[in-house]
Amino acid sequence: MTRKFSSTSVETALASGISSSATTVTVSASTAITLLGGVTLSAGDQFTLAIDPDTASEEIVFVYSASGNPVSGDTLTVVRGRSGTTGLAHSAGAVVKHVLTSNDLDYFTAGVDGAITTTSTSTVSNKSISLATNTLTGTTAQFNTALSDGDFATLAGSETLTNKTLTTPVINFGVSSVAVNSQTTGYTLTATDKSKIVLVTSSSTANITVPPSIFSQGDVIYVGRLGSGATSLVAGSGVTISATPGLALRAQNSVGAIICTGSNTFLATGDLSA
Repeated sequence: MTRKFSSTSVETALASGISSSATTVTVSASTAITLLGGVTLSAGDQFTLAIDPDTASEEIVFVYSASGNPVSGDTLTVVRGRSGTTGLAHSAGAVVKHVLTSNDLDYFTAGVDGAITTTSTSTVSNKSISLATNTLTGTTAQFNTALSDGDFATLAGSETLTNKTLTTPVINFGVSSVAVNSQTTGYTLTATDKSKIVLVTSSSTANITVPPSIFSQGDVIYVGRLGSGATSLVAGSGVTISATPGLALRAQNSVGAIICTGSNTFLATGDLSA
């Protein structure tokens, strides 16, 4: 609930006596709003008064209503016997004064203890944080550590995406250059030829052999014939190379590619002939 307090030490008096259980009190004419410091209480607001303060009949009451403004003219709706006091009968003319009680201080302390400050370590629930007016700082790794059901993917990161649907994507393969392996005679590929282009320059036949157990599914090797001599792709022991119409680089300056599709299984494509 919200607490509202008078800004001045105002006191008034009961306009008429009250019993020990009365839930409304009427103060002297035109003094209720002054007593409350000029504020208008809303449902749930609370204001603390003492009746007969500093006497044996002192009683603390809360001006309070759960449903609306507890003040009607100079009549106040109250909860009796608060802050360790007991509901008592009071006579007309009894002093009524705004006071600060231990209950108010306990409420204030609880509010401060639960407040979020610039140096506090706090856990908040059911709060909305606008990114338009707030700044969240941290690294991607720190955000991912805080997440309990997944990770963020970044533009520059190397993340693996699973079960994602890409709508009208623009895919850049990112191949800006290809390393060249130049040969002048027949040549057997090695594992380091993956993603390279093997260029054969020979005036006589110089074939390129694909050996077994070197490449993995998805590996690509590019080949080119720069010389006048014939250059064909040759399958090593246990290797299968499929191509249409054949495995020969068709003519001088023909280029092709060998793609590993499985264990010792390849598909050749490009400017090929039988």
